[in-house]
Amino acid sequence: MGKIFKFHQDVDTDQIIASQYIIYPTIDEMKMHAFESLDADFASNVREGDYVVASENFGCGSSREQAPAVLKALGVKAVVAKSFARIFYRNAINIGLPVIVCKDLYDNVNAGDEMELFMKEGVVRTGGREFECTKLPEYMQGILDQGGLIASLNK
Repeated sequence: MGKIFKFHQDVDTDQIIASQYIIYPTIDEMKMHAFESLDADFASNVREGDYVVASENFGCGSSREQAPAVLKALGVKAVVAKSFARIFYRNAINIGLPVIVCKDLYDNVNAGDEMELFMKEGVVRTGGREFECTKLPEYMQGILDQGGLIASLNK
């Protein structure tokens, strides 16, 4: 089980990690500024195994690999949203961060709720309820299982 951090629709990559921080030399230095403009305490409150739940078009804006990378580095287990910007979705899979489409979850949970994701079954459980999510194709699940695209290719 992990805690939900909930964000609105059209969260862009600059809100996930602002451009002034992508000049930092490492993801570990950048990650402390994740979601700074939306939730100044996010980086200090998120724990390994927590979830980001969002509305539509999560990760829109510029193609910034650092956006999913800082979330993964902070221990976010997955981002679950109504929909994703295409480039964020691919970048997340490429670095090994699960991104799951779940149309009904956002409107039925609150920040701070606990949830559990069963990716292979395409199910989220929270508050005694179960929500169906899109299951990833087998090849994408394989990429995630191996830690991302580069790790997958190296194997």
